[in-house]
Amino acid sequence: MAAQTPTVHASAVLAGARAVLIRGPAGSGKSQLALALIQAAETGLLRFARLVGDDRVHLEARHGRLIVRPAGLIEVRGLGIRRLDHEPMAVVGLVVDLAAEDAERLPAAGETALLGVPLRRLAVAAGADALAPILALLRSPEGDIKPRS
Repeated sequence: MAAQTPTVHASAVLAGARAVLIRGPAGSGKSQLALALIQAAETGLLRFARLVGDDRVHLEARHGRLIVRPAGLIEVRGLGIRRLDHEPMAVVGLVVDLAAEDAERLPAAGETALLGVPLRRLAVAAGADALAPILALLRSPEGDIKPRS
């Protein structure tokens, strides 16, 4: 059950069939990026995007997939805690690390593993635009954000 799984400091947005898990230090823009992905769907840049969780989320490996569940409400900087429509759970397909020390000048997709589950990873340098490369990955011809086998 989700109540028994540990929480991690991250945000998650269901973007199409898979969730984007957004990690990074406090103040790196996790909530802002989550809202930008939701707005991208509202403006037609993505087919669908909905919040799963913000600031703290539960992660659980199940049947070779990483499941993310909300652990609280979304905090909008300057507005405080808000109640937004959200998904009760989603399968993670992409991990985005904001302010990543291993990020290169231009963000590049690689791979990582969380709880033993291999996932696509995008390392973004501090202050770099994360939305554009995420949208490019989500709208790529492959269509699904999962690790290459």
